[in-house]
Amino acid sequence: MTETTQRTGLTTAEARQRQQQYGKNELTPQKKENFLKKILHVLREPMFLLLLLAAAIYFVLGEPRDGAIMLVFVVGIITIDVVQEWKTDQTLNALKDLSAPRVTVLRDGTEQEIASADLVPGDLMMICEGIKVPADGVVLRCADLCVDESSLTGEAEGVWKVPADTVQEQKDYWRRDYCYAGTLVTQGTALVEVDRIGAATEYGKIGLGVASAPREDTPLQRQTGKLVRTCAVIAGVLFVLVGAFTWRNLPDHRFADRLIESVLSGVTLDMAMIPEEFPVILTVFLSMGAWRLARKNSLVRRLPSVETLGAVSVLCVDKTGTITMNQMTVQELWTASGTERDLVETMGLGCETEAYDPMEKAMLRCCEEHGITRESLFENKFVTEYAFTNELKMMGHVWRKGDGLVIAAKGSPERILTICELTDAERAAAETQVNALSSGGLRVIAVAAARPESEAAIPAALTDCRLTLLGLVGLADPPRESVKDDIAVCNRAGIRVVMITGDNGVTASAIAKKIGIPGSGHMITGEALEAMTDEELRKAVQTVSIFSRVIPEHKMRIVKAFKENGEIVAMTGDGVNDAPALKYADIGIAMGKRGSEVSREAADLILMDDNFTTIVETVRDGRRIYDNIRKAVGYVFTIHIPIALSSLLAPFLGIAPTALFLLPLHVVLLEVLIDPTCSIVLERQPAERDIMARRPRNPQEKLLTAGLLGKSVLQGLTVFAASFGAYFITLAGKADNAPTARAVGLAVIMLANLFLVLQVNSSDRDLAVRSIARLAKDGVMWAVNLGTLALLGLILYTPLSVYLKLSPLTGGQALTALALAAGSVLWYELVKIIRMCVRRS
Repeated sequence: MTETTQRTGLTTAEARQRQQQYGKNELTPQKKENFLKKILHVLREPMFLLLLLAAAIYFVLGEPRDGAIMLVFVVGIITIDVVQEWKTDQTLNALKDLSAPRVTVLRDGTEQEIASADLVPGDLMMICEGIKVPADGVVLRCADLCVDESSLTGEAEGVWKVPADTVQEQKDYWRRDYCYAGTLVTQGTALVEVDRIGAATEYGKIGLGVASAPREDTPLQRQTGKLVRTCAVIAGVLFVLVGAFTWRNLPDHRFADRLIESVLSGVTLDMAMIPEEFPVILTVFLSMGAWRLARKNSLVRRLPSVETLGAVSVLCVDKTGTITMNQMTVQELWTASGTERDLVETMGLGCETEAYDPMEKAMLRCCEEHGITRESLFENKFVTEYAFTNELKMMGHVWRKGDGLVIAAKGSPERILTICELTDAERAAAETQVNALSSGGLRVIAVAAARPESEAAIPAALTDCRLTLLGLVGLADPPRESVKDDIAVCNRAGIRVVMITGDNGVTASAIAKKIGIPGSGHMITGEALEAMTDEELRKAVQTVSIFSRVIPEHKMRIVKAFKENGEIVAMTGDGVNDAPALKYADIGIAMGKRGSEVSREAADLILMDDNFTTIVETVRDGRRIYDNIRKAVGYVFTIHIPIALSSLLAPFLGIAPTALFLLPLHVVLLEVLIDPTCSIVLERQPAERDIMARRPRNPQEKLLTAGLLGKSVLQGLTVFAASFGAYFITLAGKADNAPTARAVGLAVIMLANLFLVLQVNSSDRDLAVRSIARLAKDGVMWAVNLGTLALLGLILYTPLSVYLKLSPLTGGQALTALALAAGSVLWYELVKIIRMCVRRS
């Protein structure tokens, strides 16, 4: 690569050309399922096999017109399902694009953030701490670059990298001037020229099988699968019974005709019994729910987590940036020795020259306010540093200032004070001041200095230094404006908010009290946590909601303790070391703005705005999605009961096959109505008013509870009684009345469906009138309901009625059907009113 290209990177045109040559940076290129396979996948469903069998029977019976109509309906339902699946695929692909790992590259002379899959050989990528290296490449420039290559080499110790132009000769297989895909940057930054991508990388050669990991069914999918299989078994048994009764009712027919009519009756019942909408409900609701969450700054990386959100009972959050605004400012300065200027200047010398940490940025701004510019601070010669670690919680820089040396150290007061030379009175005064600042909700940093006589006298470790305490710095990161209200919402919803912070316990307690976290006066420090056994910690977390001075490694133990107590835990994290705890939590939430690539990859949910309000809204939406899934399942059961019982009862009553209430044509017509209702209308329903005033649901709770099943059965039976009763009375035992009787009964079911949707959309604590109010504002609800009425008019009052073996209804018959439909559903509103009165009394 030329020197010019090293400065500017590839052009967009060059990158496009190389991608055509080398392909995408993927281990296994994603194969798109073609359109024909999608159709074949739909046709494998039992419902469509039954539809095709019914069409074939019509052709065998010498009724090609009925067979052709059946095939038209089959094509219509396949079209609905394929379009729905296509929309779902589009939604999931959009989510994949949003959550795809990204990397910063130099292209056209500017820094650009692109999906790592779009990297090509020759790209200049910029990597930093927390990034998972996306491709193999040569190190052109680096600063303190340490890479964990254990995923490839098995060696746990980090590898310090060097620029390629400093290496004379390369002997080892694993190069120090080279970065490998799949490895983790634990420290430093670098500019890397991409050499190999995708399967050509060392990671790709080893073939870890990440892309081919099996996809497991979610608990909801397993539950609905079991329901469908149960219904299929029952349908199989009833198929035999209905076939036998139909055979018995046709003693004068030829053998072939008796057999075909018997099979046709059984097929009609099976079509009515199998709730094939369940897989559609799950796929559509979860994927569309994830898409709606993404539009609210919550990016779902794993669809199963959508159903878990509604069950979250403990929410573990970091203080800085999530609860607070992440806008740190220096509020107080307290000097222990020397002048305030000495304190501020030493504080500045203890900061990184390129500060990324919000506290260090605030400290450097404070220096500017005191007339100490960055240029004057960092014009001194840098000698060495004592790196910050989670264990030490302090750091230091050594500078040559004028003719002498100075060690500028800063960190937590608990640690800095232990290495300062202080009298008992001085130590007591400092500790009193720390408590005073912390009680005011300030984050306190101690600043100290030492002056070694020579570079040889500089201690090897900061803990070996004997420092002079210059003073304390109190910084404030105010809570977000809405966080107090959000905590109150969580408290009402039965969700414990647990603050986990690296801050001083007094500071954490003050912030917790200010924002309304219950039990803010009781806390556990990281030091105390270290001394606890797992059993002690499990007992402690039952009452403690504040954990201070913790390091990322402690988070795993805290999450584990909550989970062992039976809680469903959501946890936020942003660092490399947070990844194991994020993975272990039921819902791992990574910070999208300040989080590392590794933490985002380990998480189930990525918070794009790092805002606590977004977490609360995400939990609310998770509850809404689960509620709507349950409503849809209840609706499917309810509407299938009258269809199934009507198909079952008519043969039992000895009604002639030509006069049956529902023929396969009518069952498939009703399926055309049910599919868009459950997958379009019910998915988009807003949350109920009391959704965040309930306790979290039990994750072991069945989707179809006894209460929901009982309600669905009762409503289904009343709709059946109204529709079949209207049909049976109109039929009056005369086969000539069958078209009119059939039309009345079918109209009752279709109109009852409209009322049922309105009622399903209201909770047991609300009347259906609220759903009507929502309908007035919802264009999609209008479209589906008007479409239902248009379909009813089409099949009754056009020539199509003859083909469907129906007759037009008179005005009186139509009004009767409407009244029966309303009464068969809206009786449940009286039950709601009685319950409301009982609750109020």
